[in-house]
Amino acid sequence: MRLNADFQARVAITPDQYRWVASPTPGVERMMLDRIGEEVARATSLVRYAPNSVFPPHEHGGGEEILVLEGEFADEHGAYPAGCYLRNPIGTAHAPRVGASGALIFVKLHQFEAADTTRTVIDTRDGPWADGPVAGIETLPLHAFGDERVRLERWAPNTRGGERDLPGGGEYLVLEGVLEDAEGAYPAGTWLRLPPGGRHAPGTGEAGARVYVKTGHLPPA
Repeated sequence: MRLNADFQARVAITPDQYRWVASPTPGVERMMLDRIGEEVARATSLVRYAPNSVFPPHEHGGGEEILVLEGEFADEHGAYPAGCYLRNPIGTAHAPRVGASGALIFVKLHQFEAADTTRTVIDTRDGPWADGPVAGIETLPLHAFGDERVRLERWAPNTRGGERDLPGGGEYLVLEGVLEDAEGAYPAGTWLRLPPGGRHAPGTGEAGARVYVKTGHLPPA
């Protein structure tokens, strides 16, 4: 399967475009955002767990990055409520399960550098937020390795962030509010991927926004 596999193309997927598909595991559905491969794939997805569902034990052959969006995700290592950010490096393994609240998670698979071996668990509800590059933006760093940077950004209403250079591409998941740019407005739930070598000038209107941001991770042309 090849879905949004051209990393030189801009992609924007809004919640009205979601198409949930069943996974091989009962009670687990996926909204595929990009994918190269079949069941074992380089993939970016939203994954929805029904209440009291489980996922078979598995090893992360290419690493796994997770942001818990709703409910509570869990495995044998702990429980991770909405707002938790997880990184499971190459070679780690777990058996996911969820309780009565179910869970919705944002997942990126097979996108780790081999030398990026630190397991990470961050409860982003605890902050700490720091001043961002311009007034009206606060940032919460989550991960840095090589050129890759992952963070949350909290945008005040009616903020303009200036132009951003994206030599290694960029990716946004809008968590709250509405993010805007010259090509449109992106409500909560929107996934936006921008190709390497471009520039981006995001901003907000009256609603403000909170977004997951990842940069420097896409292959060059």
